[in-house]
Amino acid sequence: RRFRILVMGRANAGKTTILQRVCNTTDQPEIFNGKGEKVDVALVQGSLARGYHNIEDELIFQSNPGFVFHDSCGFEAGSGVQFDKMKKFVMDRANTRQLDERIHAIWYCIPMTDSHRMVTAGEAKFFNECDTGHVPVIALLTKADILELEAIEELQDQGLSVDDAGRVADMEKKILNNHTTKLKDWLKEKRFPPHDYLSLGGMEQQDADCAPLLTCTANALSEEGLQQLLISTQQSNLELCIELAILK
Repeated sequence: RRFRILVMGRANAGKTTILQRVCNTTDQPEIFNGKGEKVDVALVQGSLARGYHNIEDELIFQSNPGFVFHDSCGFEAGSGVQFDKMKKFVMDRANTRQLDERIHAIWYCIPMTDSHRMVTAGEAKFFNECDTGHVPVIALLTKADILELEAIEELQDQGLSVDDAGRVADMEKKILNNHTTKLKDWLKEKRFPPHDYLSLGGMEQQDADCAPLLTCTANALSEEGLQQLLISTQQSNLELCIELAILK
């Protein structure tokens, strides 16, 4: 009766912040090992600061314990050992007969702060080699609000005024669309491209809207029972509950 999500991406992709917004909290998660034993956060504080967790560990926020998250470190260094461990975890958890141990969705975070290299060799390897089966992978273009600065610079380069907020917003949207198109073009050539793409910005704000992320995830699920599980697990989005109830 818990919705289990694997969160992937680089250490600077804003993963923990997204999870905090989804669970409507500013607290750090509690960590439990594969045996269900609580891990002393003080012992892994250095690893947490670097954005790394043992992929087998469960991250649970007390504000909403119905969500169980697993965090995989990025693969910028191309570590074969870490990649193989991640791949085995995905295969095992996607196909296990133990329903409470399955992962139901994968959020793959790609930060727009690295828009010049949106796909690293490790990420290309993941989308080429990891068949997640019925578990949907959603590519999240995180920190999309950083593109406002890029939009301002582009307008200045064109000799245009940046005092018009609408003009800046339009340029920002254009740049985001260009980056998203490039990302889709790169990943569609891989054997196992993402099920869907979604841009996220402003997640560091406590009132950030997680409805698009939850809706996208619900729509990507192939089983109605899993959709209902996600809807019942999330607690803050009444509109999402109503929308999917109407569709059902």
